[in-house]
Amino acid sequence: MVETGGKNYAIGVDYGTESGRAVLVDVQTGEEIAAHVTVYAHGVIDRQLPGSEVTLAMDWALQHPGDYLDVLRQSVPAVLQQAGIPPESVIGIGIDFTACTVLPVNADGVPLCFFEEYRNDPHSWTKLWKHHAAAPQAERINHLAKERGEDFLPRYGGSISSEWLLPKLLETAEQSPAVFEAADRFVEAADWVVWQLCGELARSSCCAGYKGIWHKLEGYPSTEFLKQLDPRFESLYQTKLAGSVVPVGSRAGGLEPRMAKELGLLPGTAVSTAIIDAHAAVLGCGVTEPGSMVLAMGTSLCHMVLGDEEHLIQGVNGVVEDGIVPGMFGYEAGQPAVGDMFAWFVNTSVSEEIARQAAAEGIGVHNWLEREAGQLSPGQSGLLALDWWNGGRSPILDEALSGLLVGLTLSTTPAEIYRALLESAAFGTRRIIETFEESGVQIVSLYACGGLPQKNKLLMQIFADVLGMDIKVAKSTQPVALGAAICGAAAAGSQASGYDSLSDGIRAMGQTKEQSIRPNREHKAAYDRLYAQYRAMHEAFGVPSGPVGKVMRELKRMRTGG
Repeated sequence: MVETGGKNYAIGVDYGTESGRAVLVDVQTGEEIAAHVTVYAHGVIDRQLPGSEVTLAMDWALQHPGDYLDVLRQSVPAVLQQAGIPPESVIGIGIDFTACTVLPVNADGVPLCFFEEYRNDPHSWTKLWKHHAAAPQAERINHLAKERGEDFLPRYGGSISSEWLLPKLLETAEQSPAVFEAADRFVEAADWVVWQLCGELARSSCCAGYKGIWHKLEGYPSTEFLKQLDPRFESLYQTKLAGSVVPVGSRAGGLEPRMAKELGLLPGTAVSTAIIDAHAAVLGCGVTEPGSMVLAMGTSLCHMVLGDEEHLIQGVNGVVEDGIVPGMFGYEAGQPAVGDMFAWFVNTSVSEEIARQAAAEGIGVHNWLEREAGQLSPGQSGLLALDWWNGGRSPILDEALSGLLVGLTLSTTPAEIYRALLESAAFGTRRIIETFEESGVQIVSLYACGGLPQKNKLLMQIFADVLGMDIKVAKSTQPVALGAAICGAAAAGSQASGYDSLSDGIRAMGQTKEQSIRPNREHKAAYDRLYAQYRAMHEAFGVPSGPVGKVMRELKRMRTGG
């Protein structure tokens, strides 16, 4: 790194589901200097289009792309003002985003929903990552890929999600041919924001690999497969999905003058290619070594693993070369219900008396339950849960799966149920780690980040006990935004006092706390017994051919009217 005699900074802009934040970071130390949050004015659009009488069907989730620009215009100047630094001290900007969040644009990159003729068509808006209305299209894609024996499918654990790019585009083509034809490009929102900043479309290797079915050596799915899927898709990746795929942390371009003026920065400031939000957490934790697993723990849980070889793993959502750190293979697995499963219990199943007790003590209900549950020993409640409150992701990719709680009696307490739910999340992660190791990817170190590790000490101790491994916790309270800022520093390069490789930036700026969470060996022995029963239930209810494998699926069909 070139010494300039003064401090230099990078800005990470983290786009979440409800809001976006900018974080100003010291390039040399990774210290967070200032942060600002902008709440999306339109939020998640899941009932009615803004300024319209058009209502949305079940499983729709849209966003207004103008909200993304508001984050830049409000939060970036705000962190500069908070820190009181001159614009020339900022050497780079990085973007992370939820994915797959995709929108159709014209040749100039203007979203189609900005035009009067398309604004009342839901397909012209940004389809958020949790837009699940393309499930029928995903099912057909998976069926055809299996029928043809397509090579790409095993790299995604044997199933393409309805949240991903191709199902969402197929949904648009089938339900709104006018929007599909009018779109010059369909772009990830992450890549669109980068495009707005620097005037260049650079498709991120992270987004393209995990959500767009791109492979570094083999490229995209074959034209034969795409044509059979829909004749209009034959040249899809050469036309409406055209654009170079660029590794994470590379320079996408320089900040163009108009945006520089709006943001209060200098024209030409380095802009990095984008990265998916959860994957940016790997960078924020300072992880660069193979065999490392990062647990990004929030409402859901994403498991990111770095490896030096490509292995095809059933139920793992993707393995992408250059997907997280250039030069390495990045794996992604996940549990779709963790924090929101705990919140469901607190919001729906806790008595008013407990709420009153917590309030009288000046603590939240979660804290009250955590304290009471912490007084229990493993197995004491006789309860065991399956963690599928929002369907199953890894290793059984099936949205029809649902939660299960076994062992209830008339003496069961809320604290016992709460602890069983915490334990179920840890058991689910243990099953995922076993799946990796059974397929040749050894997990040698664990890292945790996100809201839950900072808030729930009992949960993290249970994870360490169940997994039998030390867990290092991110030092930063904003590891995702920090990861995006590291990308910005790498995009700037050493000539601008940044870093010549993303790995160098990660090692310098990523951080974990000095103390790790260590497992309690006595608890580990008890949890081994419980986990054996979890595995039995996991296979029985999760595998369709199991003894009760059709129960949850049939209940889901009945609930949805199928």
